[in-house]
Amino acid sequence: MHLNADFSQFACVTPDQYQWVDAPSAGVERMMLDRIGGEVARATSLVRYAPNSRFEAHTHGGGEEILVLEGVFADEHGRYPAGSYLRNPVGTQHTPQIGDEGALILVKLHQFDLTDTLRLAVPAHRLPWQPDRRPRIAYKMLHTFRQERVSLERWAAGTSIAYPTLKGGLELFVLEGTLNDGERSYPAGSWCRYPSGSMPSLTAESDGVMMYLKRGHLPAA
Repeated sequence: MHLNADFSQFACVTPDQYQWVDAPSAGVERMMLDRIGGEVARATSLVRYAPNSRFEAHTHGGGEEILVLEGVFADEHGRYPAGSYLRNPVGTQHTPQIGDEGALILVKLHQFDLTDTLRLAVPAHRLPWQPDRRPRIAYKMLHTFRQERVSLERWAAGTSIAYPTLKGGLELFVLEGTLNDGERSYPAGSWCRYPSGSMPSLTAESDGVMMYLKRGHLPAA
């Protein structure tokens, strides 16, 4: 399968475009955002776990990055409520086991640098917001490796940023509020990917915006 697989092009999925499909494990559904491959793939997806569901034990052949959006994600290593950020490097393994709360996660697979071996479980929902050097923006840094940066950002209503030429691109997921890039609005639940070499101008609409952002990780156009 190839879905939003041309990394030289802008890609976006908004909530009105969601199409959930069943995963191999009962009670687990996926909303695919980008994908190259079959069941084992380089992929970015939303994964929804029904209460008391589980996913078979598996090894992360290309690494796994997770942001817990709703409920509580759990495995044999711990329980991770909404707002938790997890990184499982290449070669690690686990067995997701979801409790009564169910869970919704944003997950990225097979997108790790082989030398990025740090396993993380960050309780980002407990971290304080830090003031950014850019006015009216606060952030929580989640992970850095070489030129890759992963963070949460909160922009006050009306805040606009014109990015310089992006080396390694920019990927975002709107968690709260609404973002605008001058062409359209992206409400909560929207996923956008701006390619390396692009220069997006983004604005928080009247309700402000909170986002997951990942930059510096995409191949050059």
